[in-house]
Amino acid sequence: MPIGAFARRCGLTPSALRFYADSGLLPPAEVDPLTGYRSYDAGQVARATALRRLREIAMPLPAVEAVLAAGPGEASRLLDAHVAKVVGEAAAAVRKAAVVQASLGGAPGVPIAALKGPVLADAVEQVLSASAGDPGMPVLAGLRIEADGEAVSLTATDRYRLSTRTLVPAGTPGRPWAGTVDGGDLRAAVPAIRRSPLVRLEAAAHGIRIRAAGREDRYCRLLAGKFPDHRAALASLGEVTGRATVSKEPLLRALEELPGDRVALHIADRTVDVRPADGGHPGTPLPATTTGGALRIRFELTTLHPAVGGAIGPDVMFDLRGHDGPVTIRSADRGDLTTLAMPVPAS
Repeated sequence: MPIGAFARRCGLTPSALRFYADSGLLPPAEVDPLTGYRSYDAGQVARATALRRLREIAMPLPAVEAVLAAGPGEASRLLDAHVAKVVGEAAAAVRKAAVVQASLGGAPGVPIAALKGPVLADAVEQVLSASAGDPGMPVLAGLRIEADGEAVSLTATDRYRLSTRTLVPAGTPGRPWAGTVDGGDLRAAVPAIRRSPLVRLEAAAHGIRIRAAGREDRYCRLLAGKFPDHRAALASLGEVTGRATVSKEPLLRALEELPGDRVALHIADRTVDVRPADGGHPGTPLPATTTGGALRIRFELTTLHPAVGGAIGPDVMFDLRGHDGPVTIRSADRGDLTTLAMPVPAS
């Protein structure tokens, strides 16, 4: 096959084919000894196409050679490692660009609040478990931060769960402020926050700056878009008709061992029985403190498990509003973290 025709078949230019031939990655099937004209075999199209695709994802030539020489399993591992590296470098570039962008205005940051680093780190991780990567509503991937000088509240929601926690500032109160901060930026900052006894939040251009003594400032971007009105959602909750308090760890184990994607909680006198929603498996009865009548309520496992897992302390309390009403999940002895979970309607 002439080099021009082969180039069209595999999506490479003739000059690229010459380069890959000289590098040893794709030697031609034949080279005319007099003219030096190169021709290729139809059986080389698959390798040439794979080579083009690997270069399109910015894979360096040594790595391309390793992938083409490897079996399917090793090739897949090499691809995953390359993509992880590219994604990590892109995320780092975004963070560095945001820092540069924030410094362009030249204006000093406006103090929002000072908080204990380990407490803030825990709160960010707990509340962000309720966030969601929704391309149609990017603001759901963020953490809503609201400060009024007396308290700092953190809120996240994926529209099926809503988690909120309130922290008490340390030191001099800052200026009232509210914004939705990029969840990925905050997650990346959590290790540094956790190792800092005290961190200061400052409002900056298009984001917030997290400052700690002896550490490099971390900048977290603001997300555009209107955050859901979580205060209205909490205010409109119906009356609590019953409560159940159960030990957190046994409940998590029961959820993790349960088959299926949906779980049913059968709440009766002094018991929370954890069962599959389809009823095809025996339940796990857990001792509990209960008030109100017997109740059966169903959840998506992906909604209930993180809501329970993020709770503070050894026990969780369920505020119940019937079989189809939203359930408030909070720590029995520390009420500053509250999660709202929507049940699955009974079929």
